[in-house]
Amino acid sequence: MAFDFDLIQKHYSQLPERVAAARKLLGRPLTLTEKILYSHLWDGKATTIFERGKSYVDFAPDRVAMQDATAQMALLQFMQAGRAKVAVPSTVHCDHLIQAKENSTVDLNRAVQESKEVYDFLASVSNKYGIGFWKPGAGIIHQVVLENYAFPGGMMIGTDSHTVNAGGLGMVAIGVGGADACDVMAGLPWELKFPKLIGVKLTGKLSGWTAPKDVILKVAGILTVKGGTGAIVEYFGEGATSMSCTGKGTICNMGAEIGATTSTFGYDESMSRYLTATNRADIAAAADLVKEHLTGDAEVYAEPEKYFDQVIEINLSELEPHLNGPFTPDLATPISKMKEEAVKNGWPLKVEVGLIGSCTNSSYEDISRAESLAKQVAAKKLKTKAEFTITPGSELVRYTIEKDGFLKTFDQIGAKVFANACGPCIGMWDRVGADKQEKNTIVHSFNRNFAKRADGNPNTYAFVGSPEIVTALAIAGDLGFNPLTDTLTNEDGEQVKLDAPTGYELPPKGFDVDDPGYQAPAEDGSSVTVAVSPDSNRLQLLEPFPAWEGTDLKGLKLLIKAKGKCTTDHISMAGPWLKFRGHLDNISNNMLIGAVNFYNEKTDKIKNQLTGEYGPVPATQRAYKAAGIGSIVVGDENYGEGSSREHAAMEPRHLGVRAVLVKSFARIHETNLKKQGMLALTFANKEDYDKIQEDDTIDINGLTSFEAGKPLEIVLHHSNGTSETILVNHTYNDQQISWFKEGAALNIIRKQFA
Repeated sequence: MAFDFDLIQKHYSQLPERVAAARKLLGRPLTLTEKILYSHLWDGKATTIFERGKSYVDFAPDRVAMQDATAQMALLQFMQAGRAKVAVPSTVHCDHLIQAKENSTVDLNRAVQESKEVYDFLASVSNKYGIGFWKPGAGIIHQVVLENYAFPGGMMIGTDSHTVNAGGLGMVAIGVGGADACDVMAGLPWELKFPKLIGVKLTGKLSGWTAPKDVILKVAGILTVKGGTGAIVEYFGEGATSMSCTGKGTICNMGAEIGATTSTFGYDESMSRYLTATNRADIAAAADLVKEHLTGDAEVYAEPEKYFDQVIEINLSELEPHLNGPFTPDLATPISKMKEEAVKNGWPLKVEVGLIGSCTNSSYEDISRAESLAKQVAAKKLKTKAEFTITPGSELVRYTIEKDGFLKTFDQIGAKVFANACGPCIGMWDRVGADKQEKNTIVHSFNRNFAKRADGNPNTYAFVGSPEIVTALAIAGDLGFNPLTDTLTNEDGEQVKLDAPTGYELPPKGFDVDDPGYQAPAEDGSSVTVAVSPDSNRLQLLEPFPAWEGTDLKGLKLLIKAKGKCTTDHISMAGPWLKFRGHLDNISNNMLIGAVNFYNEKTDKIKNQLTGEYGPVPATQRAYKAAGIGSIVVGDENYGEGSSREHAAMEPRHLGVRAVLVKSFARIHETNLKKQGMLALTFANKEDYDKIQEDDTIDINGLTSFEAGKPLEIVLHHSNGTSETILVNHTYNDQQISWFKEGAALNIIRKQFA
């Protein structure tokens, strides 16, 4: 039986009435996205028509999920909220702190010892506040959620940008910062700007070498990393229903890379099969009773242009396998063009490592199709040319693929199996030789490939593909190899061609697991003590941020003018810094060290206006803070894309940055800044970015009459004695302005439960 089945039954019992109310209110057929959103309104039945891309709406999510790196800060904040127990079902998943190095057993044991303090904290705080706890080794949050908690038509939020993976089971699942999670766990509504809707019509059917991953690789090439910002992507059509549930999850997972709020699919037979296979036949049966409300109306899918803000159509029968990259997940290249593009651009053709698995592609189906290729290595007398690694998504999948003999096959081609954790996908990979920073190519089935993300080497060219294509390229050791057409030379000197991959949607003998790794919380946690040592360098209790002083902000120093792509990886790196995710002051020493300084094209080297000397960003900001001087960060387009990590907003706030002024924001990061009491501003005229000079002292005027829709004024005082005034925009509503004035959203929550 499923977790929280009563909650799911209650939602399904209300669903017909709530969908009917929304349909009557809007006076037209509804998309699936609209059905889910309007059935999760904080106030119950729909009484107001919300304008896409403009209306701020309060929602009531069904559940919250947190991974261990972000859970630390989220729960440190929740501890200040004054509640005895979480208000909605919530879970913590220990997947981010396990470094991939040797093998699953050694790496897991090392992590359990190194991060014992953090795991003990998360286990105890979960036990105290009624939160389900998934131990280290249980699996990656998104795979575990899909296997245990996701359900068609539900709404959830999670403190990781790839929470969207649950869209594969028909949810609206959205990545957020820890402050948003704190609100929902405290029993407060969750606010979201009502999204625009992008419809993707899938016709035809996948076959041969083409996989679900290729759908999102193609979509990323069409929409780019910011094309989905502020929108939910809804997939439909015969191609959608022909795909597996986990394949749908892969597509939704990587939707985070186009900036989409989330992605989702309508309930169908593949979801029913997956629910049943993962011991949730009761949910499938309940969903079957309301299935007409768990997909978009037929009229919508018949004439999608009438109901979506944008429509894309992809014929799966004609879709070619793709590789995306390097250095950005939206540079999409069909496999037939890769050799040509690699030669033209100087990308290293030799593939050093192929990595499959991760939260994006670690389903039983993924691994079985990759294994069908691994079997051919011996059968066709080949040798694997590149290193090859597997990162299972969960203990359920790992145990089952071991039982079914897949791991033995991979072992025969020299593969290394890492722990059921994020590992290389988030930079937790102790790759031998990466410190030499040599130019090299890797291929992986992950979701992101920003510079330095996997191994810390800025010269690693990372390409994203399906597990099948990654496996084939690892066997060939050649980025330009096209398995659809090319042959390989075997040990006998013969030319042999790899057969197209085959696999199983679900385990023929069923899923099996010895210990899934779940720990239920105490019924009454009032006597549980959550201890945080004052001497810890891993955990630090939070102090409330100070309230706004009630005046305009004068005399701010320019901290850094960031040039080009500035993701949350650039603002707050992961990798070795993950161990400080529960200690705000320590992790603040990585603030903006990856951002490129506009004035010298270097990272972590900026001018200290107090001394005139150049030095690290965090040290310079600490000098400003010690002198009682505020500062401002200036950025380019889509500032803060990537991971949901709120540390990228909390670190500047902690160190005394007052405002972030950019050409445009990624959605989650903008919200995170607002939640922490920061000013998130955009240039009214993007060309004004060029007016910012290195020695500028800056005033922000208009805060004493701060209101929704009213621009603020910025005065740039240049070092030559001249000054310029520019207008800047913001998207704050009245509630968000109160967050700024109170110093943080959490300060308001604390007052409510005091």
